[in-house]
Amino acid sequence: MYQLFVNRCVITAILLIGAISSYGQGDLPEVFKQETISGQLKYLEEKTRIYENYRAIREDMFRSFSRNVRDTLANAKSRINGLAAHNTVLDNRIDSLQKSLEASAAELEQKTRTKNSIGILGMEVNKNTYNTVMWTIMAALVFLLITGYLSFKHNRALTVRTKKDLIELQAEYEEYRKNTRIEREKMNIDHFNEIKKLKGR
Repeated sequence: MYQLFVNRCVITAILLIGAISSYGQGDLPEVFKQETISGQLKYLEEKTRIYENYRAIREDMFRSFSRNVRDTLANAKSRINGLAAHNTVLDNRIDSLQKSLEASAAELEQKTRTKNSIGILGMEVNKNTYNTVMWTIMAALVFLLITGYLSFKHNRALTVRTKKDLIELQAEYEEYRKNTRIEREKMNIDHFNEIKKLKGR
């Protein structure tokens, strides 16, 4: 217990001596005016003495270092706040650009849909569907036209052949009629001659 008291007294004396001697050590080193916090801390680690886990630091150095740390933290906080505000502005701008992009995409989709469609009877029909239907109708019409032409040609040939057969049949009928009439007349004459012969007997 007594030894602990002695140790504390010695430490206090050393600290007081360090504090008193600090007033006689001259001006504050340039490191506390020009160096970064890391440089100042390194200087304190190298230039101050340690006794029984206590470090003796000049008061003016401690106050300057403490002030520099506070100023650095305040600047860092101010910079962080500025960056946070700038980040908020960028987020708002990104949201605005995102909305604008979505609106542009929707407008482009609408224009593309309008460009790729045709209005028929108040209905929007896709151009590909329209083209498919139209080409199908055209193919059907061409098929019907070709089929109708071939059918017409066949019917015309059939009509010409039938007409020719009819003319030939009429000619044969006229020939048959003529031959029949001649034979009948001949038969009548023969019959008349036979009757005449019979009466002459």
